[in-house]
Amino acid sequence: MKQFIAFVRKEFFHIFRDLRTMMILLGMPIVQIILFGFAITTEVSNVRVAVLDPSNDVVTRRIIDRMDASEYFTITRRLYSPQEVEQLFRKGDIDMALVFGSQFANNLYTGEASVQLVSDATDPNMATMQAGYATSIISAAGQEMLPPGVHAAAIVPQVKLLYNPQMKSAYNFVPGVMGLILMLICAMMTSISIVREKEMGTMEVLLVSPVKPLFIILAKAVPYFVLSFVNLTTVLLLSVYVLDVPVAGSLFWLVLVSLLFIFVSLALGLLISTVTRTQVAAMLASGLILMMPTMLLSGMIFPIESMPAILQGISVVIPARWYIQAVRKLMIEGVDISLVLMEVGILATMAVLLITISFKKFKNRLE
Repeated sequence: MKQFIAFVRKEFFHIFRDLRTMMILLGMPIVQIILFGFAITTEVSNVRVAVLDPSNDVVTRRIIDRMDASEYFTITRRLYSPQEVEQLFRKGDIDMALVFGSQFANNLYTGEASVQLVSDATDPNMATMQAGYATSIISAAGQEMLPPGVHAAAIVPQVKLLYNPQMKSAYNFVPGVMGLILMLICAMMTSISIVREKEMGTMEVLLVSPVKPLFIILAKAVPYFVLSFVNLTTVLLLSVYVLDVPVAGSLFWLVLVSLLFIFVSLALGLLISTVTRTQVAAMLASGLILMMPTMLLSGMIFPIESMPAILQGISVVIPARWYIQAVRKLMIEGVDISLVLMEVGILATMAVLLITISFKKFKNRLE
């Protein structure tokens, strides 16, 4: 154990001596949060809508049919009580709820008809766009049902935004930045650190030491695990005290899920180190295999539901997708851990598979 601790200290000293590496490791979270603070708009499509329609008259049916026929919305659920709305949002089964007032058709002629749109504002840009699209469809369909000569007030739904009523974009990009930072630091930096030893010919020197090869690899991974935890703390502190993004759920489960994702990222770094021989190759592999898919296909910037089916299928194997999805539920929506078990289970399965493959391939290569 003393020898293992000595190897870990050596790796820490090696990292601390490299000023550029330290700037990347500790400065990247702050830079990424600033960069992704700009609003990014995307096209609305395939929005899952639930409908609560107590009046069930000809006007409401026309509006519902018009929304369902639109290329932007799909009616997936019919609700019978207001309590079902939040339950479906927490489960992630819907993206928007359409709630009509009672006696909608009769009140339409007097200008007292009420309709409400309830949208998930964890992604404020998408929520705004979805509400705008839905409002135009509802207003047009309602006006068409009025008889000639009757000019009622325009039907403008009341919009209620859950989880992010202030419409702050930070609520959307903070979970994504967390996933990107942890992935890059754990995977990219770990793979480069190990490949550097191979490229310089010093890995063989380490392997003839009394420490087993497994513990040498773990000793190289431990510093990046610790630094990733430091960056996780930094991002959370900046989010809460600078960007005013609250941790609505359990901080304990949020940290635990983050540690699981860190473990998955470390396993990916070890896997990259087994298939590359130079630092340049490791950097390219990390950038092409990890950074770009994490940014584009994980739901960090663009909603996965709006992507083509083939890209949605590819996103399933990207660990950051499940981590970002879990963080949004735990941190922004404040759900219980029982509603994040699917994401946790997928990450745990990835961790077991990746670490098994990585260590097996690494051992065979060094023999």
